[in-house]
Amino acid sequence: QVQLGESGGGLVQAGGSLRLSCVVSGSIFNLNAMSWYRQAPGEQRELVATATRIGITNVADSVKGRFTISRDNAKNTMYLQMNSLKPEDTAVYYCHAISRVGVTYWGQGTQVTVSS
Repeated sequence: QVQLGESGGGLVQAGGSLRLSCVVSGSIFNLNAMSWYRQAPGEQRELVATATRIGITNVADSVKGRFTISRDNAKNTMYLQMNSLKPEDTAVYYCHAISRVGVTYWGQGTQVTVSS
């Protein structure tokens, strides 16, 4: 079974940048789509960005122009480059994937805190 491991979170000032990584234990080619979700305390988990196996990417309106999702298949890793961070971006960020046979996976999450 695929294992997902997030890293790269931390504490940054507003306007700063972070790059989150999600490392896949197996081959990333087994995953049709990978996404980043985030969840603030007491709030619903929301979709942030998605990258498909064939290279199509989408980002939520709330992060458009600031966040970029990408996949490096050679490194079995998905990234979320976060620029111009705002306090409202503070949340636990989760890696999510759907395999080519329809199985879903979640990582454990990495905390992002943006101070003003």
